[in-house]
Amino acid sequence: MVKQQKFQTVDVSTDHVFGGNPLSIFTDARGISDAVMQKIAAEMHYSETTFVLPPEDPGNAAKVQIFTQQNEIPFAGHPNVGTGYLLAS
Repeated sequence: MVKQQKFQTVDVSTDHVFGGNPLSIFTDARGISDAVMQKIAAEMHYSETTFVLPPEDPGNAAKVQIFTQQNEIPFAGHPNVGTGYLLAS
């Protein structure tokens, strides 16, 4: 059983709701395994879903993992822009 997780959806590259490219962001992914992150991303049905973790390097603000519906990817523009925007807000 997976405990309930909070997430936010942001619309990237737009200034209005339901425009742009949607992205689900789990702002506290501590305790979620990569396998469960993958299942969550598939369930969300967006092109990407991000999971925010504490940074591995203290010089960074966070560690962000990005998952598509099929696999984890090392980098993508709109997920980083959307996650960065949310974390900075």
